[in-house]
Amino acid sequence: MTQINLILPAMHCDGCIRAVTKVAQKLDPAATVKTELATHAASFTGALDEAALRAALARAGFPPGGDAD
Repeated sequence: MTQINLILPAMHCDGCIRAVTKVAQKLDPAATVKTELATHAASFTGALDEAALRAALARAGFPPGGDAD
């Protein structure tokens, strides 16, 4: 399993969280997503390729703004 931590500046509401989760689960149906709206941080866990996840998020309107620590 891979854990990928990203900052998603466009993520600002519960609807955004659902959309971001849907993007990750299209790539890996078993993926889990933890988010923190205040900091726009998202942590993805699963069988995910980081480049594919970043590209899919950008296509969905949530381009990563950097890595979360």
